[in-house]
Amino acid sequence: MDSRTGGQIISTILRHDAKQNSYKIALIRAIGNIATAYPEFGDTGRPVAIPLRMLAEEWIAYYWPFVAVCNPVWQGNRQSKKTGLSQDIAFRPTLSGLRQLWENEVPSRSSSADGYVLVHDMRVPRRRKSYSDTLQEAFDEAWRHIKSSLKYPIRYAGPGQWQVFDKPARFSQLDPQVCPLPNTRGNEACLTVNHKLWQAFQDLSLWIEALCVHEWALYTESISQYDSDPVDRGIAYRLLTDRPDNRRPLTWERNHIDLLLMEGASFTCPWSGKTINQGVKYHIDHVLPISIYPINELWNLVPTDASTNMHEKRNLIPSTSRLQAARPRLTQTYRCYLESNNLSRALQTDAALRFPNLPKSDIHLPTAITHHTIELLERIANVRNLARFS
Repeated sequence: MDSRTGGQIISTILRHDAKQNSYKIALIRAIGNIATAYPEFGDTGRPVAIPLRMLAEEWIAYYWPFVAVCNPVWQGNRQSKKTGLSQDIAFRPTLSGLRQLWENEVPSRSSSADGYVLVHDMRVPRRRKSYSDTLQEAFDEAWRHIKSSLKYPIRYAGPGQWQVFDKPARFSQLDPQVCPLPNTRGNEACLTVNHKLWQAFQDLSLWIEALCVHEWALYTESISQYDSDPVDRGIAYRLLTDRPDNRRPLTWERNHIDLLLMEGASFTCPWSGKTINQGVKYHIDHVLPISIYPINELWNLVPTDASTNMHEKRNLIPSTSRLQAARPRLTQTYRCYLESNNLSRALQTDAALRFPNLPKSDIHLPTAITHHTIELLERIANVRNLARFS
């Protein structure tokens, strides 16, 4: 790493590096979003290993709006070949096919933000199983193709080659000091981000996201769309910032919560303190709102008073004082989940996808998940300067 600050390195890549396509912008945006979603790794003082699989999954969501078969938005110059024009991005056919499968299988209005929903569903084992084998295989093929493309922006970020990032390597071959993100497998290739740069990605999260979107919109506007009209930067901006506004069905979670209520369990709404028992109307709330991160992991899904959720919580993060008041109520909710065999397995599996060093004991697990959840919300709210309710 050179003597420049992390912010200087990131801004130089985004604004001054030569670009044949939008790969470098997508790489920086993906690292920034991952660093924000795993804030505790900024406290270790050690390098962080990001599986290329996770970066590739982020790219599925980013490029999803640009690969519609009927209305493609080109993301790089296309070279003339004997067989016709080359692809702008190497993985376009694979990702375009995945989007077609999704739109055929999921009965909802097509949205440029659907990629986010699919990515987060595929990370949760029980939700992944709700899709056809064909769609699961197409998703895996897409991220594998994207993973092959990732080596180029990683290699050529900054001046020369391997100036900002080291060559990706299997996690099992990395220095023992490197911290892996949760669910990193020993045999998968990882990008190592040193502590200085990781900290910059976290501290400058809001600025990085804004600059990535700005530069990406300008870049898209500059690309010839060939037989189609040029894509205005405003259209590109909308595609790049679209977020899910509809919830995927939470039928499985609701059914198992209803069973607990029928058996005499009760929950306490974390935001209002109202008791939720059998016969009381309740919502399943995303603690971290779906408009910020569409996470359907069970730790992020809690029963709440319907009126409070509709009129007060909505798509906001609670204030610090509201989160602290909710701490024992969230812990109680997670304890209730452990009373159900199915919810218990789901909670443990889902929490392990997100949080490091969780206790194996059921006695201590709910308190630990509550702590991690509140820390995650606090950090995301702060680095993204999000509106909150009190």
